[in-house]
Amino acid sequence: MTEIDKEIYDVINGINIIDDPSVRKISLPDDALIDRYEVAAGLSFPSDYRVFLKSVSNAFVGDLSPLTLNDEMGGVYGELLSAITEGRSLGLPHDWIPICEDNGDYYCLAPDASVRFWSHNGPSDETWPNLTSWMKEVWLAGK
Repeated sequence: MTEIDKEIYDVINGINIIDDPSVRKISLPDDALIDRYEVAAGLSFPSDYRVFLKSVSNAFVGDLSPLTLNDEMGGVYGELLSAITEGRSLGLPHDWIPICEDNGDYYCLAPDASVRFWSHNGPSDETWPNLTSWMKEVWLAGK
């Protein structure tokens, strides 16, 4: 296990302490559902994002909750494919994966594995080197 792998699991454990998984109302996706989303979105999800999706994509910490996956693949607020469609219609780069919506703007995984803040109001320089850093510095820090 690499240091990044260990670190993401440490952050996931911290999230699960703050937001008890046993009381969450939304089910976590499995690999088959994640695979269906990749095909539908025309994107390949990085391994750390897949771990994130299967571990804490149904968690709510602070004011933020990740975009979710469901068997219907759409149709509800806060769902990934709906966010991709909406974001792309407003100019979100096609190779960015929105992971969390924030008042009509998105935190996104960029192709270089960094997390970038994308605003429909214009460019933003907010960036984090990887998903784990974003989880610690934005999601957990906002609790």
